[in-house]
Amino acid sequence: MRARDDADSLDQATREFMAARPHLFGIAYRVLGSVVEAEDIVQDAWLRWQNTNRADIVEPTAFLATVTSRLAINLAQSAPKRRESYIGPWLPEPVDTRMDPQLGAGRAEALDMAVLHLMEKLNPVERAAYVLREAFDYPYKRIADMLETSEANTRQLVSRARKRLSAERRDPVSPAAHRRLLEVFLSAAQTGNLSVLEDVLTADVVSYSDGGGIRGASKIPVVGRSHVSKYLAAFAPRFWPPTEVRWVEANGRPAVLVSADGNSVALLSVDVSERGIESIMWVMNPAKLAPYVASLDS
Repeated sequence: MRARDDADSLDQATREFMAARPHLFGIAYRVLGSVVEAEDIVQDAWLRWQNTNRADIVEPTAFLATVTSRLAINLAQSAPKRRESYIGPWLPEPVDTRMDPQLGAGRAEALDMAVLHLMEKLNPVERAAYVLREAFDYPYKRIADMLETSEANTRQLVSRARKRLSAERRDPVSPAAHRRLLEVFLSAAQTGNLSVLEDVLTADVVSYSDGGGIRGASKIPVVGRSHVSKYLAAFAPRFWPPTEVRWVEANGRPAVLVSADGNSVALLSVDVSERGIESIMWVMNPAKLAPYVASLDS
């Protein structure tokens, strides 16, 4: 009888965990900007859930979200050291949001590639507080309990994060306007059309190439309209002719998957405001591209 009770309890725990899983992944991914690391955190949360005395837990999702948030913060605190050994600019790993536009959240906040990239400038606790409030709409008191701090400090954490992000990023345009400008940019980049590139790029545009050390990826960001335009025009003749492009969705925004000889070589996404293209993000690291491409084809 005891074995049957234990099996029933584990079945119930599994159902509760699977129901919460998209929510947990959404928290971990936003805090870490990494699909692989978020999956590891969710797996760790599952192991802890299995070994927890669940009899006294009234809200399984709330408990699991707390565990996940703390695990993600702990891992994020080690990120600066890990980033030091990373070759070239680091960009978040893209996710396919076609089936889950909010990625397990009530709102799609802190999901855009550009926002996730900017969030790297926040400390891990600020990041978690911002994510739990803006994407998941947790009450400040609940966030304070999850992060083991006071409600007043939680409000300050979220406020500082909002101010930091709003100071460094202009309001984005609609998805339709975003795609239109990306189409113009892509055509100009493929042909090396300097005048069109200079027309769609903002004066302080930045191009990031995250290759993780692969050949052909710039190891430093390229900054400014003139430099970025000339950089794109210079590599256009050797980069684009052997490639094929596929329009996709990444992190809730239109993006372009670039392939050569049947292999994915880059995911191109841009951050667009009313001024034009504010940043260009090339995810070229095969380790980051592979999970995303697999999700597209699954």
